[in-house]
Order: sequence, then C-alpha cells, then structure tokens
Amino acid sequence: MSATVGAFVVSLDFELHWGVRDLWTVEQYRANLLGARAAVPALLALFEEFGIHATWATVGLLFCESRDEMLAALPEGRPAYAAPGLAPYAALAEVGENERDDPFHFAPSLVRRIADTPEQEIGTHTFSHYYCLEPGQSVEEFRTDLESACQVARAKIGRAPESIVFPRNQMAAAHLAVCRDLGLVAYRGNPDHWAYRARRRAAAQSPVLRALRLADAYAPLTGMHAGRGGETPTLPVDVPASRYLRPYAPALRHLEPLRLRRITAELEHAAAAGAAFHLWWHPHDFGIHLGENLAFLRRILARFARLRERDGMESLTMAEAARRLVNSPARPGEHAPLPDAETLIERHACR
Repeated sequence: MSATVGAFVVSLDFELHWGVRDLWTVEQYRANLLGARAAVPALLALFEEFGIHATWATVGLLFCESRDEMLAALPEGRPAYAAPGLAPYAALAEVGENERDDPFHFAPSLVRRIADTPEQEIGTHTFSHYYCLEPGQSVEEFRTDLESACQVARAKIGRAPESIVFPRNQMAAAHLAVCRDLGLVAYRGNPDHWAYRARRRAAAQSPVLRALRLADAYAPLTGMHAGRGGETPTLPVDVPASRYLRPYAPALRHLEPLRLRRITAELEHAAAAGAAFHLWWHPHDFGIHLGENLAFLRRILARFARLRERDGMESLTMAEAARRLVNSPARPGEHAPLPDAETLIERHACR
C-alpha cells in the first residue's frame, strides 16, 4: 500500500466442520454449518455488488469430491497432537461419501463457485486445519500438510494458493519458512497487541482473554489496528489482521451501533493513514441470523465505498496486499529488495 492510499483487506476462514470439530459435533453446530452453505453465495453476491476483493482461506479437505479422493490426498506426515481430538484422521471413517451425502465435510461446489467469482482469491487454511503450536506436531509434518493443500488446490482449481491463514492463528518462524519454501507470498498475522498474540489452544481460551477480546469488539480497549508492513518486507509478507467480524448476537443487539462504530472508526483511520484495515471472519459465523449479519456487513462495505470514492481507498486480497507492500517504496527514494522478492513471488514450488 502506498503512503497515501489505504487498503481494505477481507479474508474468510472457510473450514466448515473441520475447523470446529474439536469444539462441537455436527449435530451441535448443524445450523451454522448448513447456514454457511447459504452464506457463501450471499457473501459472493455482496462482494460483487461492492467490488470487494477477498481471500477465502480454505481447508484442503473441502476440495475433495469423495471420501476415496479425500483418503488418497492425505499427507504422508500426520501430527500426533497431545490433546485428543485435534487431528481429524481418526474420524475420517465417520465422514460421508460425498458433498451431497455429507455437506459438513465436503464443499467442492462452493470452492468452484468462489473460484469463478471475479476478484476472489482462494488461499489455504492448511489441508487438515493444522495447529502449528500444539504439542505433538513437527515442522516437517506441517510441511507435508501444506504440500497436500497445494496439490489438491492445483488439481481442483488449476492453481496453488498464494496466501495462508493459520488455524487458530498459530504460527512460528519455522512455519513461515516452510510457507516461503512452498511459494506462499502472504499470511495473516495477529494484531499488534498482547491480547491477540499467537497462543496454544488452552491459553487462548483463558476467560480473561476472551472477555477482553469480546469487549474490544465494542470499545477501543486495545487501540486502532491498521497494518503498514515493515520497511523491508520479507516473504511471506505479514498482512496482519485488524478486526474479527463477530457474528450478530441477539442478546447483544442493543450494542450493535457500538460494534459498527468500532469497525468503521478503524476503517476511517486506515484510510486517513494510508494503512491497511484487515477484516476477517468465517462463513459459518453467518450461518445463523444470515439476514442480520449481511445487513451489518453491508453497512461496513457502504462506508468503504465512500472512502474509496473520497480517498481512493482500495480493496485488496491478501496476495494483492503482499505484492503492494513488496513493490512500494520503503522510504522516500528507497525501495524494498525487488529482485529476490519478485523471484519468490513468481516461483511456486507446488505448481
């Protein structure tokens, strides 16, 4: 992003039951999961209406057409997490035969619909919803998981992912090095505040942390979050999250004006500062109360449209934001080291 033009980055974690299977059973979360299948086309229509470029970070398992294809696509190295239930492999026997039989674990039709919609990027959310900081896994197992994610995307949509969103936002330097090796150019980092730091699952569920993050969605307790990127970006480029778009909650409906003001204030701040505002959520967050959630999002997109007209603010996918950072001047009269960066951007190890 330039020093004068802000950017609006949108990313979605598309995972269906693979992303919540350690928290809820299909029956417990059925309404959200089925509702996500209606939310995806509704979101695509809204994005087309407002000219929104978005990154859909998709779990690799969702690309598969059948259980046999899913089993054939599994990575060689598989984590043995210390916490039971995190790895999906023991549960594959319970998965249905295909998308029609099991709409909770297959989504090739939705993946194709996203791929066919203009200005939408399909990134990766790893193959198996891989947890990088949980005990019992290794960097090499992460590598094989990510290789499988690249391979299945290439087979199904003809291109490998360029952006990654780490499940539960868990990452370390060694995992970023693997991403660089495999040609990924962008990742979604965490907001620059201790409350949003990458943590293992148990630590992230601290009641204090959860309460603070909930309150921060309505009041500016942790300040404004807008990413500028480093002076000399390295690959993969951190396109940090700014705000999680929490779903509509009937019990908190009287606080909706505060939630909207929190997001639009950060969006305005990014536009004025020539920075990036990165909004993210899951399609299944819109799975229930779809009308209310879409109406709320429409208000955000309408504010962005005004900022685009007034200030030239741009809508960018994660990969587009990474390229902009790499190719922007680091300081007046200086530039990031383009030859190496450009070589890495064009090279894609899993193509």
